[in-house]
Amino acid sequence: MLVYRVCCYLGFVAVLLYAVAFLADIVAPRTVDAGGPHTSAGVAALVDAFLLGLFAVQHSVMARPAFKRWWTTIVPAAAERSTYVLVASVVLAVALREWRPIPSVVWDVPGAPGRSLVWGLYGLGWFWVLLMSFAIDHLDMFGLRRVAPAFALPRPYRVVRHPMMIGFFVAFLAAPTMTAGHLLFAVLGGGYILVGVRLEEQDLAAELPEYDAYAAATPRFVPRV
Repeated sequence: MLVYRVCCYLGFVAVLLYAVAFLADIVAPRTVDAGGPHTSAGVAALVDAFLLGLFAVQHSVMARPAFKRWWTTIVPAAAERSTYVLVASVVLAVALREWRPIPSVVWDVPGAPGRSLVWGLYGLGWFWVLLMSFAIDHLDMFGLRRVAPAFALPRPYRVVRHPMMIGFFVAFLAAPTMTAGHLLFAVLGGGYILVGVRLEEQDLAAELPEYDAYAAATPRFVPRV
């Protein structure tokens, strides 16, 4: 089981690193702006929306308690989280592999200082995502170990309820050259986050008695002054 969990985790890390290069339009053989099949913008948008929708459905459905109860009659409960991480990684890898670029430029930041600033924001967004995974429990989140559900509030989670998602928003939108395809990824990815956190909060409220009071006192994304 430990070997299986580690393999699933390493697969996730590999796909995540590819996703970072994919959105940065560097290194990877196929990126958000280059390398994929060339089609019309309309066809590309439909294919890309389908690919991200496929990931969103898998990511949300497999996370629901009802699905987990059914799923653990098939796979060992100890392997449930790692299998979720593995399937999510495979679906995301397929989405990145089959992505269709839409190269029309929406904005282009001029000058080296401005572009460097945007690249810094891009790196900061991903670093913040990683940091927030350790602020809660990185090993539990990605299936390397399982712990009993508990209500805890690391410092960033006392300011907003979903600080990790702020990092994704920044990483999706921080592009010195924003193409229509990249913007489509950012809009659909951000839209899924908005839907996904609401579903997650429903499960948390049902599982943790303290969550409703916490949600009432703490904003979802934007800190209060």
